[in-house]
Amino acid sequence: MKRPVGYDVPPAPAPPTSARRGAGRSTRTPERALPPDGMTPAQAARLLRRASRARRRAEKSEVRRFTRHSRRRRIAVLVGAGALLGTAGLVTAAAFSPLFALRTIEVQGATRIAEGDLRSALDDQLGTPLPLLDLGRVQRELAGFPLIQSFVTESRPPDTLVVRIVERTPVGVVRDRKGFDLVDSAGVTLQSTAKRPDGYPVVELTDADVRSIPFRAAAAVLVALPADLAAQVDSITARTTDDVSLKLRGGQRVAWGSASDSVRKAQHLALLLKQNPAEVHEYDVSSPGVGILR
Repeated sequence: MKRPVGYDVPPAPAPPTSARRGAGRSTRTPERALPPDGMTPAQAARLLRRASRARRRAEKSEVRRFTRHSRRRRIAVLVGAGALLGTAGLVTAAAFSPLFALRTIEVQGATRIAEGDLRSALDDQLGTPLPLLDLGRVQRELAGFPLIQSFVTESRPPDTLVVRIVERTPVGVVRDRKGFDLVDSAGVTLQSTAKRPDGYPVVELTDADVRSIPFRAAAAVLVALPADLAAQVDSITARTTDDVSLKLRGGQRVAWGSASDSVRKAQHLALLLKQNPAEVHEYDVSSPGVGILR
């Protein structure tokens, strides 16, 4: 059937609004719900998680970079504290460990004192750990030996105590009412006997004792004498600090004067004695460098 010219075909009726909306949801996915590059949602989730982990690692790296110095200081403090605690633990363990208990006492420097006597005086310390030794008691025990002038102790792990002593050197003999006292330069009595000890000069003191100034002057002279010259001295007399004289075993007298320059005077006297002049009764060395024979 022919349509007349100018007659327009009416447009198709529009579908209902609800149908259009439903059709839109069922036939086309919105662009915002599509994963990038055609990925599935699961792939996109994995990518997101990897990106999140990478970001956290980067943040941690930056934090570590900016806190490196503080971490180093903290580590140094912790290491130092650990070392101190470890050392304290080792010291404590050593103090109470039987492995470090005293078993041997070694004495060095004793010539006039019997080493056995010294060990016997200290044997109550045996079995005590070295760090716990009673050094005050050691000192009190050794003070009972008048021949000891000084001493030092050394703990030698694992089980040895070394005692190094310096003995007093006797210089002369002092008479008393009971006999003779062998004394050192400080006047400490080292030995008392009824008979005069051989090899030591008698110190003659006029109304004085070993605590007096004349005794100190006489002791200073005796200390300055060499061994071969001291062996020739029978006695020494000190009236004052400036009036010291010697008597030799051959009977000669030596005018010494004061105790000053005693080393020089001793050297001069030794030279005069080597000359062995005949019929000399007195040597005068009271003026250092000048010898007078009488």
